[in-house]
Amino acid sequence: MSVELLTVQRIGEIDEQPGVPWLVEGLWVHQGVGFLCGSPKSHKTWLALDLALSVASRTAALGAYPVAEAGAALLFVAEDPPATVRARLAGMAAQRGVSLVDLPIHLVMHRSLRLESPKDQARLRATVAAYRPKLLVLDPFVRLSSIDENSSQEVSSVLASLRELQATLGAAILVVHHARKNGGHGAAAGLALRGSGDFWAWADSILYLSRRHECLHLAVEHRSAPAPEPVTLELHTDGEVGPHLRCCGQLRDDGDRTPPLTERILDTLRATGEPRRLDDLRVALRVRMQSLVNALRQLEHDRVVCRSPQGWWCRSRTSPGETEAGSARLSSPKSAEVQPAEG
Repeated sequence: MSVELLTVQRIGEIDEQPGVPWLVEGLWVHQGVGFLCGSPKSHKTWLALDLALSVASRTAALGAYPVAEAGAALLFVAEDPPATVRARLAGMAAQRGVSLVDLPIHLVMHRSLRLESPKDQARLRATVAAYRPKLLVLDPFVRLSSIDENSSQEVSSVLASLRELQATLGAAILVVHHARKNGGHGAAAGLALRGSGDFWAWADSILYLSRRHECLHLAVEHRSAPAPEPVTLELHTDGEVGPHLRCCGQLRDDGDRTPPLTERILDTLRATGEPRRLDDLRVALRVRMQSLVNALRQLEHDRVVCRSPQGWWCRSRTSPGETEAGSARLSSPKSAEVQPAEG
């Protein structure tokens, strides 16, 4: 009786793939599987929804991490009612200036799913095949399985089914999971994952949220790419749109955070006392252009800065060459609405 051979290919005939393919640059690899973990009340679901909205709308995640390829997002959110999920996404979409109703974001309405069940595995596979999401969010793992999280055999069986789903249908899979108590500080993000070490071994990307000194920290780890610098986040509400997470600044090695980019922009503008062009600000602050543009948009929205033909300046000061009356006209709401942030 003949035995079927395994499929092999000469290594030199495999197509080269320069660089790291990203779904969300710096945060999640293309078609990657992994975890978003953290302690209770660390805004894990907020971040998961931020990533889903970013992929569906091709807007920068957290206002700082570009999306390489837009596509549909499929969500299973077990701990929040559908109306709550919609309200959160609606506020975040409004903050980005996009319409939620036009986005390919779908929510699984079943309240129970067991990943160790062959029946539910088949249902999940059929649903992913029907909607073809770029990103599948499963939130949280503890509501998706009744297995022993410390059992390597049970954990590896469930994760193998998800890896097979990713490999055959090409969806990135983000699983929200709880962190160990007092785990992950000063160590690899994967060490914070609660349960078997198979969780860490399985993941291509891991996002770890933690609270220290009243600040929310985000650390990232990848299997095949360097980890970006940890950053601080905050859940922000500006009064006109719903709450949304935003990136505040990078962490220093001593654990203190750098001032938010918005504060650094204001310090730079106030120090010179003169309008500054966008390129000049980018060079002075040594940040990415998109991050600078996003921060200026936020300051402009908050009516803290304004743009004149000479460049950006603080509203509390009169721009050189402007009279007080001219400055007031430039600072009016109508004027602010027609001043684009990109310039």
